[in-house]
Amino acid sequence: MSVFIYWRPKCFGKKAMLWHLRVVVFFVALLAIAFLVPNFEAVAMATVTNHLLGRSGLLSQSFCALRHGQSLANVAKIISSDPWISTVEHGLSDLGKEQARKAGSALASLFQAERPLQKHRGVALFSSDFKRAKETAEHVAEELGNAKVPIRTGGVVLETRLRERFFGELNGGPDSRYQDVWDIDARDPSHEEFGVESCNSVLDRTTKLVHELDRMLEHDRTGIDSSLPWKCILVAHGDVLQILQTGFLGHKDASLHRSLEHLETATVRDLILAH
Repeated sequence: MSVFIYWRPKCFGKKAMLWHLRVVVFFVALLAIAFLVPNFEAVAMATVTNHLLGRSGLLSQSFCALRHGQSLANVAKIISSDPWISTVEHGLSDLGKEQARKAGSALASLFQAERPLQKHRGVALFSSDFKRAKETAEHVAEELGNAKVPIRTGGVVLETRLRERFFGELNGGPDSRYQDVWDIDARDPSHEEFGVESCNSVLDRTTKLVHELDRMLEHDRTGIDSSLPWKCILVAHGDVLQILQTGFLGHKDASLHRSLEHLETATVRDLILAH
């Protein structure tokens, strides 16, 4: 049985009304502390876009970006960003396959040159699961294997957070429409015009991935010398990798991703964390 107790103050008129008002304000303040403050914290967490900004010191591993080789979508000059389609279609063209093999050979030569310096214990290959990126990573892995370069897990690890940015209603249309999106990116990196994924969303998922990979591999004891870092190669897409690069440069958002040097197909770019 519940009991409701009402205490009436020994005052009437304006004084009583003022007392009641103070009680109401007091309880509203308590409710605000109990419910609103946690929500504010949740909102603050939700607005985090660059997960590399809070890093103190250097990353424990080395990271580099590798854009996929020329794809059939590049040849057709169309936008291919729908996972239902792009994970099974729009693989590499013949030129793209050759580009991927050359990129793998160049990475193998670089690793061999660094071997006496003992900079890395081997290569960790992470790739978007889109067909064009996956095929690129597989060609790279083959070239590294031929050169006896140690590969973590023995092959390519597919990672959905490296997928192409989704371009909404522009998907399947001419790639000339990219510029329409990029122009808005520069003004509003959180926009979703045409149903696209915002570039801040891409920044959020890719920098979070790097943060998690770095923590995981820091405690990884596989390989010949576990005291050495892995050289992590992230095989993905032009927009995705340039947006990720803004994260390494210490930008709070991805609005400047198109101001960076254009990342050509099958091109490797070191990702260095800004101090």
